[in-house]
Amino acid sequence: MTTPPPPTPKDPHAEPSEEFGRYISHLTQGMRRLDQRMGLAAYCAGLMLPLARKCVGPMAARLDPQRADSRHQSLHHFIAKAEWSDEGLLALVAEWVTPMMDFGGSTWLVVDDIGFPKRGNHSVGVTRQRYGAHGKRDNSQVAVNVWQANERVSLPLAWQLYLPKHWADNAVGRLKAGVPEEIRFATKPQIALQQLRRLMFEGIERNCVWADIEYGVDPAFRRGLDDLGLHYMAGVGANTLVGSSALNGAQLMSDAEVLGSSGDSGTAERRITVKTLANSLPESAFQEYTGLSQLADLAGFRFATVRVRAAVGRSQLLPTQWLVVECHRNPAQGRRYYLSSLPASAQPEQLVRSACIRFRVQRDTSDLLQATGLGHYEGRGWRGFHHHASVSIAAYGFLLTQRLRRMHRGLPDQYTLPGLAKPEDETLAKAYRDAIERGAIESLRQALLQLNSRPR
Repeated sequence: MTTPPPPTPKDPHAEPSEEFGRYISHLTQGMRRLDQRMGLAAYCAGLMLPLARKCVGPMAARLDPQRADSRHQSLHHFIAKAEWSDEGLLALVAEWVTPMMDFGGSTWLVVDDIGFPKRGNHSVGVTRQRYGAHGKRDNSQVAVNVWQANERVSLPLAWQLYLPKHWADNAVGRLKAGVPEEIRFATKPQIALQQLRRLMFEGIERNCVWADIEYGVDPAFRRGLDDLGLHYMAGVGANTLVGSSALNGAQLMSDAEVLGSSGDSGTAERRITVKTLANSLPESAFQEYTGLSQLADLAGFRFATVRVRAAVGRSQLLPTQWLVVECHRNPAQGRRYYLSSLPASAQPEQLVRSACIRFRVQRDTSDLLQATGLGHYEGRGWRGFHHHASVSIAAYGFLLTQRLRRMHRGLPDQYTLPGLAKPEDETLAKAYRDAIERGAIESLRQALLQLNSRPR
C-alpha cells in the first residue's frame, strides 16, 4: 500500500520535541502493536541521549530511572525479539528525510561497508576479515550499506550484515543467531546489487553510484550496474588492465601484455595496468580542484581523467569509459583509481565530484557512529543487529532533519536536538549535554502522548 507523503513540518520554528512526535508517528505506521510503537519511541530517544555506551542498560536507566529494570526488559524485547521490518523502517526514514535533502545539486548513491570489531566469535557474522577505510584485518562484523548523498548531507537507505560462507553454511550457528531462512551466502558486491535492485523497485531515482574498491574490482558488479541502467564511479586496483591505446601513441612499458584479438574486431591491442598508464601521463594531465570545499579539503590532491577500455579476461576489451586517477602531493597518501561509465561528455569537474563524494559519506558515517551509537549493540543475533542499526539510522535521520531545517534557513550547521552548538568549554559542554538529555526525554514524552492518542 502506498503511504501518503510525510507531514514535513511547515513551521520552521516548530519545537524539535513536537516534531519528534510526528516523526515517530510516521515511522510507526507499519507497526500494529502499541508496545512496538512505544518501544520505537523510547529506543530512538535513548539513542539521542549523551551516553558513553548507547545500549539497552544505560538507556533504560536514564530514560526511566524509577523503573529501570522494567524499561530494560521492554527495550530488549523490542530490539532483539519483536517482529517488525528493519527494511520497512529505513524506507519510512528515507520517505521523511530525503525530500528535505534537496539543495538543487547532484545526488549520488554510495555503496560501502562499515565494520565493527568484536571479541570472540559468537556474534552473528563475526570472522577475521578486513574492515574500515584502511583495510584493517581483525575479528569483526561487516555490514554492506547504500547511502543517498549530495555534497552537503547523506543518509543510509539500505543495510545488511555480510554473512561469511562458513557462517552461511553452519546450520547450528544460523539457528542460534536467528538468521532468516532466505539469507544465503552472497559476496558483498552481490549484496550491494540486491540492495540497489530493491531500491530501484521502490522507485528511487537512478543516480550515479559511487562504489569502494572492494566492489568496483568485481567486473560482475560493474556489469550489474550497467544492467540496472546506473552510471557508476567504481574504485579499482592498481593492477586493473586497460587497452594501451589510452596512451595515445606514447611508448609502451616493457611489461605490457599482448591482448588477443578475440571479441575485439580482429585487432590486437596491448594491455597495461592503470598504474602503468598513470605513470605514463604527463604532469600537466593532473589538475587540482580545491574549489570543491563542501565535499572535503582537497588541498594537495590532484586528479587526471582519461578515456580507456577496461580488459576482461585475456581476450576482451569493454567499451570506452573514464579512468579517474587521484593522487596526493605526499606520496605516502598513495593513489586511487576509478573506472566510470559517466557519459563521454562529462566534464573533469563532474568526474572529480563523483570520485570525491566518498568524503561526504565518510564524515557522516563518523557522525552516525558517534551521535546515535550505531556500533554499540551488544547482542549476538541477526534480528537485533539489524533492528538496532535501523533505529540508529532513524535517530540519525531525525537529527539530520534538525540540521536540514537550519541549513535551509541559512543558519549554522548543527547536530543538536535542542538547537545548541557544542561548545569547547567544559562547563558549557555539560550544559549542552544536559540540554540534549532534556530534549530527548521531552521528545519521548511528546511521542508517547501522540501514540497514545492514536486509535489502537
